[in-house]
Amino acid sequence: VQLQASGGGPVQAGDSLRLSCAASGRTFRTYNMGWFRQAAGKEREFVASIYWNTGITSYADSAKGRFTISRDKAENTVYLQINSLKPEDTAVYYCAAKGPGQSQYFYWGQGTQVTVSS
Repeated sequence: VQLQASGGGPVQAGDSLRLSCAASGRTFRTYNMGWFRQAAGKEREFVASIYWNTGITSYADSAKGRFTISRDKAENTVYLQINSLKPEDTAVYYCAAKGPGQSQYFYWGQGTQVTVSS
């Protein structure tokens, strides 16, 4: 299984960004796909998740309103749209996947850096 995150970079506060996570190596139909982030010196935190098959989403309270997770079944890709970026959004963003019998995210991508300057 491979999860390839991309789309990060340096941006200005107020900008928008769409992160992508290309998934390969198996069928993800029954999987839950998640986005996490880790700022320097802080613990990794959950941002959002989506069930691949149903499209049901879940968001951290801090992500509600500005973050949108989605998936493209044909492209086997999960997206994280971030609007009105703030300096506190600066972090490495990771995508992850867990199967129906897994309580924890088992597969992880390599992360993509988002740096927001004011």
